[in-house]
Amino acid sequence: TAINEEMKKAATLAIAELASEPVPEEVSQAYGNVRLHFGPDYFIPKPVDPRLIVRVSTAVARAAMASGVAQKEITDWEAYEGELMARLGQMNHLMRRLHDSARQAPRTMVYAAGESDTVLKAAVEVLHQGLAKPIILGDESHIQDMAKHDDLDLAGIQIINHRSDAFKETRHRYAQLYAEQNWRKGGTFREALDKMYDPNYFGMMMVQNQDADGMLTGLYSNYSYLSEVARSTVGLAPGHNHFATMHLVTLKSGPLFLVDTLINRNLSAESLVDISVLAAEKVRCFGLQPNIALISFSDFGSDDAESSCEARRAVALLHERYPDLSVDGEMQIQTALQLAQRDAKYPQNKLKGKQVNVLVFPRLSAANACYQLLKAVGNADEVVGPIQVGLARPIYFADHDASVKDIVNITAMASLDSNACIVG
Repeated sequence: TAINEEMKKAATLAIAELASEPVPEEVSQAYGNVRLHFGPDYFIPKPVDPRLIVRVSTAVARAAMASGVAQKEITDWEAYEGELMARLGQMNHLMRRLHDSARQAPRTMVYAAGESDTVLKAAVEVLHQGLAKPIILGDESHIQDMAKHDDLDLAGIQIINHRSDAFKETRHRYAQLYAEQNWRKGGTFREALDKMYDPNYFGMMMVQNQDADGMLTGLYSNYSYLSEVARSTVGLAPGHNHFATMHLVTLKSGPLFLVDTLINRNLSAESLVDISVLAAEKVRCFGLQPNIALISFSDFGSDDAESSCEARRAVALLHERYPDLSVDGEMQIQTALQLAQRDAKYPQNKLKGKQVNVLVFPRLSAANACYQLLKAVGNADEVVGPIQVGLARPIYFADHDASVKDIVNITAMASLDSNACIVG
C-alpha cells in the first residue's frame, strides 16, 4: 500500500552488501573486462548484475511485510526468488536450481589448471557462492602471485603442489593404486609413478582414492588425452561401455541437450544405445523428462547411408530394451524440433505430442559443429557444458575457451553428480 522508509533502507543495505562481494565475470566483461572490486571506483553494483533482481527485490519485500504495508504475504521465499530468476530466462532458472542443489552439500572439487587466471577467479567465485570446496593443483608461490595481481583472495582455498616433496608419499600411494588397476595393460609401478607428476593423473587419482569428490580439467589438454586418463583412473560407470559429453543450450522452445560433443568420433548402433541411456539419466537429474531424437540427414529410413543405418538400428534396440524411454529416429534436426510438422508428416512416431529436448548424433563432427555454431552465432540464449556422462566418478572437462561463468556452472554440475540429482 506504500513505499516507506523501511523498504528504502532495506534496498540500500542489500545494494551495499552486494557491492562488497566479488563481482561476477559476466559483469566485468560487460564493462570491457575491467577488474571491479569494492572501493572508491566501485561502491554500487552495476545495473547488469543479475543478482540485483533477487537480492534487492527480496529485501524490499521482506521489509514491506515486516512494516505492515504488504498486501500479499509471502510464505515460500525460495519459490519467490525462483519466480524472480525466471524473469531472466529459462537457463537462469535452471542454473539457479542447479546451484541451490550444489549448496546443500558442497563437495571437494579439484582444479588441474591451477595456473590459469580463469580457474583462479572461478575457484574464488565457487567458494564465495558455497558451491564446492576448491583444491587447486600447482605451484603455490606462483598461484599466490597471480592472485595478488588479480586482487583475488584465496583464503579458504587449498593449494596442492603435487610435484613437491611434501606429496611424495601421496604420489607413491596413488601410483600403487593406479598400477594395480592397470597391470593387465602392461603398466608398471615406475611408469605409474611418473604419471603422478601430471596434474590430470594426480587429480583424477585423488578422486578415485576419495581424497576429493570431483575434478575439473581440460583448459590446457586435448580431449582424447583426457579421455584416456579418465578411463585408466576412475573408469566407466558400472553397466556402461562408453562415456560422452553433452552441451546444454536454451532455445525459445526450451532447454536442448546435444550429445556427444567431444569424445566419441563415430558411433555404432550399440554405442548410440549406451550413450542415449546415459544422456537420459543425466537429463532426469535436471528435473526434466528426456525426449530423445537420434539425428541424421535422413528421416525414418529415407536414406541408407552408414550413419543413418546405425541410428536406425539404435532406435530399434532402444525400443526393444527400453520400451518406456521416449525416443525415436533417425530424423533430421528440423524434423526433431518442429513438433507440429513432424507429427503431421509422421503421425506414427513415438515422440508424438512431445517436444524433443535431447539430440543424439552418430558422428562427433556433427554434434560438435552444431553446438559451436549455436554458441558462435548467438542463436541460443546460453550454452552450458561440457556435461560428462558415463564415467564412474565426477571428472569434468572444460572447453579451452571456457569463461569463469562456464567453470562455475560446470563445478555445480560436478557437484550434482556427487549429490545424484537436483534436489526439489
